[in-house]
Amino acid sequence: MGASPLQNCAHDPQIASRQRPGHPTRGQPARTVHLIVAIANQKGGVGKTTTAVNLAAALAMRRRNVLLIDLDPQANSSISFLDHTAIGRSTYDAIADANTSLRDIILPASLPNLSIAPAKIGLAKLEARLVGEMDAHFRLKDKIDQLQGEFAHIVIDCPPALGLLTVNALVASTHLLIPIQSSYFALEGTDDLLETIEKVRQRPNPSLRILGVVITMHDKRTALARDIREQIQKVFGSKVFRTVITKSVRLEESPAYKESIFTFAPDSTGATDYYSLCEEVIERAEARTA
Repeated sequence: MGASPLQNCAHDPQIASRQRPGHPTRGQPARTVHLIVAIANQKGGVGKTTTAVNLAAALAMRRRNVLLIDLDPQANSSISFLDHTAIGRSTYDAIADANTSLRDIILPASLPNLSIAPAKIGLAKLEARLVGEMDAHFRLKDKIDQLQGEFAHIVIDCPPALGLLTVNALVASTHLLIPIQSSYFALEGTDDLLETIEKVRQRPNPSLRILGVVITMHDKRTALARDIREQIQKVFGSKVFRTVITKSVRLEESPAYKESIFTFAPDSTGATDYYSLCEEVIERAEARTA
């Protein structure tokens, strides 16, 4: 049998002493750059939520406080860790109500060092609520600024659209990660996403950086998947992460048990892939701020 993700990384002095995924050991946190990462692609079903949930969990395993913000009205990131009956106020309240902060809605996940700012279906009404508001695009950024560095890393799960919710995430973020499914229609709509990113960079958030593109749901056994991977590589070049997220039944099952892949199936390929992606995310972010 293959080694677990942490065994594979045992040579890394930052993580050599850590035990199984989801069970961090005591000690000083690894020193890393502060990240606010939006996980965005207006195409649905590309693995945004799976990537947001497991990247946040992997970052929390590095013994740093991590906040996962759910901006998708479907609330799949939220219910991946929380019972929906436990969710009271949501990101809708925090963004729409000047008197409600993110601190007021944040709930702890079962995973150490991870907290959730949950969503509810009512979030779908936010765009109509904020129409005409001068600061509509800055609402999330202002709420994050109020946290005053309480979280080392923040991961934002965006809805499959390029509306006000996604724009709020892009304005608030330091970095953007784009999941692209390894499928025939993989690149459909990416021009619109890149155009939106450039508009955000022009005025509200000139410092926004694209961390990279991660290929998800990849089946390396098929010729089509290999061809799609080559096509994505041609379009995005060095922006494509070395890590590829392979298709995994365990990844699909873990949300039903309110767990990340690291506690649900720590020796699975999904755990290996997402831990590798986390390390590469940190590596890229540090390289670009050095």
